[in-house]
Amino acid sequence: MTTEIRTGILKAWDGVNWFATVQVTGSLALWLKSVPVARDIAAVEMTLGRKVAIAMFDPANPADAVVFAVYT
Repeated sequence: MTTEIRTGILKAWDGVNWFATVQVTGSLALWLKSVPVARDIAAVEMTLGRKVAIAMFDPANPADAVVFAVYT
């Protein structure tokens, strides 16, 4: 199994369950829903439209991912 690092745009944020919906950069159709977010990211940083870094642990299964960073 290979871990793949991708970037994306935060489209939705569930601050209660700590999940994000992310549009993967370079794809209009690939949106990852209910992606767990690293708990060391402050909720205030999770603003819609923000760029995020995603670790995909199994590139064949987009649901097996985590948002681990936000950046401008």
